[in-house]
Amino acid sequence: MIQKNWFEIEDPEKLHTPALLVYPERIAKNIDLMISIAGDVKKLRPHIKTHKTAEIIQMQMKKGINKFKCATIAEAELLALNGAKDILLAMQPVGANIHRFLKLMKAYPDSQFSTLVDSIEIANEISSLAEAEGVIVSLFVDLNTGMNRTGITPDGTALSLYKKIGELDFVKEAGLHSYDGHLRNPDFSERKKACDLAFKKVLGLKESIEKEGLKVNCLVLGGSPSFPIHAKRDGVEVSPGTTLLWDEGYGNLFKEMPFLKAAVLACRIISKPAENILCLDLGHKAIASEMSFPRLKIFGLEESLQIGQSEEHLVLEYDKSDGLSIGDLFYGIPKHICPTVAKYPKLLTVKDGKLTGEWKVAARDHQLNI
Repeated sequence: MIQKNWFEIEDPEKLHTPALLVYPERIAKNIDLMISIAGDVKKLRPHIKTHKTAEIIQMQMKKGINKFKCATIAEAELLALNGAKDILLAMQPVGANIHRFLKLMKAYPDSQFSTLVDSIEIANEISSLAEAEGVIVSLFVDLNTGMNRTGITPDGTALSLYKKIGELDFVKEAGLHSYDGHLRNPDFSERKKACDLAFKKVLGLKESIEKEGLKVNCLVLGGSPSFPIHAKRDGVEVSPGTTLLWDEGYGNLFKEMPFLKAAVLACRIISKPAENILCLDLGHKAIASEMSFPRLKIFGLEESLQIGQSEEHLVLEYDKSDGLSIGDLFYGIPKHICPTVAKYPKLLTVKDGKLTGEWKVAARDHQLNI
């Protein structure tokens, strides 16, 4: 019997492409490795933005993980529906989303919810609306340590915001949150230096807050690139997310993290329009396309050049294309798995080369019930 590669499935003629395949046994090993790196399951607050599925949430909960982080109210609701006890919405709610968040809290009283703020105005608004709903909202102050995407600089302004939260009647201080996703140096020692320097600012703010007689109950830090670094600190929670499925981008950058690639794209050649040109059914709608080429590693086509993409098509230049036929099936690892998952309504599960079922990507939409 010919030994198949770990990602290949039997009866591929039954597979509709493009499709996103996941391998639960590999995901389980990644969860175990996350726990091992963290050193204590209580330090883990994994992000669910990568997978957005109930089944992977449940796999983590069975391993003792009961705190989670998410990016949307739909993701927060999915967590609550699965019985997650502690849910951090890591996106400052604004506008109508404040009302949705308060409605979420009341709809799922068995879950403890918290969210982020980086604005006194939004903290005031949340407190005012919470008073009308008769609830108290736990708020983390979101810190900007260099990514310049969201958050507030960890200085006197952040201290004032933290003190203000303590003065309001219908919100309470939960702690500090810092995401340092901009730190991606593949050299671990250099990444650690930058991470430690950014954390020093967070620690300085914490000390300033405590000098004011206030308490910082929790520090929620980092994402997947800084996960092994922050995991060594005392009194923190870490929030890896991509580690559950892994991808070609992080796999190439962060060699010290031996997570298994657990999500694979299946695609086919749909045309050979010119000499040495192949077209696959893997357009913008099927794979994250916000970065430059190559957008995935295609097994068996590693020597090809990805030269063009449109909504439904990925065009390759390949000087060995004569040996290939229209309809040939290929497998690939996406460079960026998180937005790739969101393009699929379901993930197809694989075990021992067999398709075993499907998992709904339940939180790919921005709204479930609330």
